[in-house]
Amino acid sequence: MGCPDWPTCFGNWIPPTSVSELPADYKQQYADYRDRKNQKFARYLTAFGLNDTADKLVNDQAVLEEADFNAVKTWVEYVNRLVGAIIGLLIIALFISAIPLRGSTRGLFSGSLVLLILVLFQGWFGSIVVSTNLTAWTVTVHMFLAIVMVALIVWLWVRSEPVGPPVARGVRPWLLAGMATFLIQIFLGTQVRETLDRLAASVPREAWIAQAGADFVIHRSFSWVVILVQGGIYFQLRKTSAEKTLHLVSFLLILCSLLTGTAMAYFNVPAIMQPIHLLVAIISVGWMYQIYLQTYGTPEPALAK
Repeated sequence: MGCPDWPTCFGNWIPPTSVSELPADYKQQYADYRDRKNQKFARYLTAFGLNDTADKLVNDQAVLEEADFNAVKTWVEYVNRLVGAIIGLLIIALFISAIPLRGSTRGLFSGSLVLLILVLFQGWFGSIVVSTNLTAWTVTVHMFLAIVMVALIVWLWVRSEPVGPPVARGVRPWLLAGMATFLIQIFLGTQVRETLDRLAASVPREAWIAQAGADFVIHRSFSWVVILVQGGIYFQLRKTSAEKTLHLVSFLLILCSLLTGTAMAYFNVPAIMQPIHLLVAIISVGWMYQIYLQTYGTPEPALAK
């Protein structure tokens, strides 16, 4: 919530660095702004039959609570938006480059079109995440949409050119299990994140894990399932793949996931470790999906332009 409006930040394209640059009633101004946006979004939810969700959003006064200005949070969010804008421009360029291939049976044009639609929707939905004051389910949807986009980019990459030797099909069930368990674990992690967000308002960071309750216990316990499945992928790749770097990458991802999760649990959830822990999980899903696609063999060469 470093920037309470979207796409500008406190009404400007370059955000402020001090609260003195803001009007005295900035909290009320942006609470009113977000309320108008939420009322409109609630009508969309109602149109899709999500009446209870719409009612909760409109009637929850906590959604309209405006945080005190914090220059660090403002600029973190601003950099996030700049990176998002760069991603959007790259996806637009990708779509334009795929237009000459629209007659291809490999789906490069249609895949690029779907990706462009998703990134536009993701940008709009990011504004909803802000207007709803980081309501938990909107953050989760926003994140899983990003994972879908990562998977689609990987699919386009593998379809566009050979990315490595074919992988033995025997590893395919392990890869499916690996992707499924990681996605479940990411979802369980969102429940922990929601719990920690509630605790952060009144409990010191040192006590978060102790009071996180069943959500944290389930997330931590399920990590052993993830590690066992990843271990299976590692041994299958080591046994069947001629590309030795594949099982090395598998081992490193297991190690990074284990280390970042341990650091979260035993060092009071360091702020820097939260995005790193999630990043490792998303990289793992994208990497497993790429290897899964390679089990179908090396794709045909790209069409001549």
